[in-house]
Amino acid sequence: MMRTFTLRPERVAYFEAAGWRAYYDHKWLKMLRLLVLFCQEEFHIPFPQSLAAAYYTTRASLAWAPVEHDEHKVLRYLVKFYSVARRYSGLHYEVKRVAALELQYFEVHRRLAGKAEKEELLQTLMALHSALFGLTPEQARESAEWRLLAANTVDLITSRTSTDVEGDWSKLEASLQKAYASIAQQTQKQSEAIL
Repeated sequence: MMRTFTLRPERVAYFEAAGWRAYYDHKWLKMLRLLVLFCQEEFHIPFPQSLAAAYYTTRASLAWAPVEHDEHKVLRYLVKFYSVARRYSGLHYEVKRVAALELQYFEVHRRLAGKAEKEELLQTLMALHSALFGLTPEQARESAEWRLLAANTVDLITSRTSTDVEGDWSKLEASLQKAYASIAQQTQKQSEAIL
């Protein structure tokens, strides 16, 4: 029986925002624990496979963290992660393409951090959401815009230019909730159109 992709935006956003915070605080074990829960919540990966998936994405993040990093190693872990996620999520994406777009997102986000012009990052996020969730680029635009706002907010925090760090972490989580709510709405519309 074919699974249908579903998600609860508030739960997914909570685990992702907390995972981002653990990443930037270099709390790798906490990040791993949060990612296990994130994998279970967003991609419906059962335990212990969710531990393996979280391990792969944590290793990708650890490999990416240094400025001088091995992109091939990062990509290998992302491919492993998205292979597990596809198996359980009900999504039907091309693993290597989604992994490459996630790596592109990492690169563009880092390169454009602190810059005013973010069109390239918006286009990258639209492509990623489109490929991952089976949406058209236009259907993915709203979620990408909210995720871009979350990325801009984390950049304020990590650059130490935030004047309200706790408030900005809350703002980041709210932006992710809206991004996931848009994805949930668009994927639901597609499911209803097929029926």
